[in-house]
Amino acid sequence: MKRHFRIAVLAIAVALLAGCHGKKGDNTPAAPTTKDYSNVAIPAFNADSAYTFVADQLAFGFRHPGTKGHEQCAEYIARMMGRWCDTVIVQPFSTTLWNGQHVNGKNIIASLAPERENRILLAAHWDSRQWADHDLDTTKWRSPLPGANDGASGVGLLMEMARVMSVMPPDVGIDFVFFDVEDQGIPEWAGRYEDNTWCKGSQYWASNPHKLFYQAMYGILFDMVGTAAPRFTKEEISMNFAQGVMNKMWGCAAFLGHGNIFVNELSSGILDDHLYINQIIKIPTIDVVQNSVNCSFYPHWHTVNDDLDAVDRNTLAIVATVTMKMIYGDYPAKKK
Repeated sequence: MKRHFRIAVLAIAVALLAGCHGKKGDNTPAAPTTKDYSNVAIPAFNADSAYTFVADQLAFGFRHPGTKGHEQCAEYIARMMGRWCDTVIVQPFSTTLWNGQHVNGKNIIASLAPERENRILLAAHWDSRQWADHDLDTTKWRSPLPGANDGASGVGLLMEMARVMSVMPPDVGIDFVFFDVEDQGIPEWAGRYEDNTWCKGSQYWASNPHKLFYQAMYGILFDMVGTAAPRFTKEEISMNFAQGVMNKMWGCAAFLGHGNIFVNELSSGILDDHLYINQIIKIPTIDVVQNSVNCSFYPHWHTVNDDLDAVDRNTLAIVATVTMKMIYGDYPAKKK
């Protein structure tokens, strides 16, 4: 994935929180009240299946625009989602990267019950970064990376959720959106910084949604959700635009015994796809994103070591279970 600590330079009307990303301080919000999720029935998420979907993406090789792996992976995601969802829309777009390179991208939108007015947006980015600009080995800064946790983990999670939710659909429409060209922003070695060089697919989709006048009640973005030591905090932009959604999800996680993973701690804003969804199309959207202590997101972020070893099956299952418990708690599956 891509994100950046220089979110402070964004022209958004939010007050930055004190403290650094991933650092504890006076940033503990009041614990939200939660409902009883004991009797909420959800589909059986298969962690091995989700992990296989992650591995399948990496098998295509590097997945940045212009590569064979990028084309093959786009076809794979659309084809697989077509097995489970009622509709699949591939949204092509063209954009220019920080270095003036023109590239073609593809956002992929797969929907359950597209006719329903009430909808929930679940999103991730599917491209892999082409510059390992945070690698400890400076000779690798211009090398592409596998993008296992940063990209493929969120996609694999959503693919397995789509598979099982299609068998036991909730009483609400679901849109699975896979954004492209998220992680091709300006590298550290470029000598300058520009915010909008990131998240090109979500910027395009938010300005040109796949359906005229599209809206959803809320959205959840999944970014780097597969580490063996998961830690998700209440990111500032999410809290600014969608505090109720974030508090509900963290409350659900606490009820399920995962309060040590979905940590009740405020953290500084992150430049990610949810920013543009909130700002442009104005769907209240939160970011579930890894926030390890004392490092940038997780140790292998934007390095050549972001491979399959960086992804843990159990973490994928925990994130999916919390998400589905929250959704089905509000919109239970209809009994047949």
